[in-house]
Amino acid sequence: MNSFSIGQANYQNINNIIFDLGGVIVEIDYQITIGMFKKLGISDFDSLYGQYKQAHLFDGFDKGHVSPEQFREGLSQFLHKSIDKSDFDAAWNSMIKQLPAQNIVLLDILKNKYNTFLLSNTNEIHLEYFFRMIYDVHKVNQFESLFNKAYYSCRIGMRKPDREIYEFVLKDSGLKAEESLFIDDTSINLIPAEEVGIKTFLMPKGRLLYQVINACSL
Repeated sequence: MNSFSIGQANYQNINNIIFDLGGVIVEIDYQITIGMFKKLGISDFDSLYGQYKQAHLFDGFDKGHVSPEQFREGLSQFLHKSIDKSDFDAAWNSMIKQLPAQNIVLLDILKNKYNTFLLSNTNEIHLEYFFRMIYDVHKVNQFESLFNKAYYSCRIGMRKPDREIYEFVLKDSGLKAEESLFIDDTSINLIPAEEVGIKTFLMPKGRLLYQVINACSL
């Protein structure tokens, strides 16, 4: 069994670490996407985003129940504005910022000591862009190779913070909850993880993994 230290927290008897992607490994900024859509003529995209999310388009897209084509069409219809596919994808993907090289090195080191996993709410438009970006910048051809296994919401049909996704990861990878730590930057995502017995750490806003990891965990 290993101890794992991150930030001011120290966790005992940790064998498995489950990482969120955006806000933990990769920096994201939703305000950039809001600004990009405003440049396309959607002045109130931020309020429309919150309103339409309740209509399950975004949740359905994250769960893979809505295709990229259906997502683009559905959002464009709701916004009452036709947006070119390339412009739409550029605006939608602009929230994804660079993956720091320090996190790639860190994940590779951690995988040699712990069982590591990725658990991300994401969609196929973002994944296509992200995989292309990390290859162009870091020449990383298989991002999943940095983990024992990667779980993307759009490919397993469930998303955080639904309790079922944590139960699925534990069962699918044969993990003991009490030996597992989940790191996420959104507090609501930690609650159901704790309910199934997983230890949790809330990533401070504006910080990424390499900035809070403690050397004794490596």
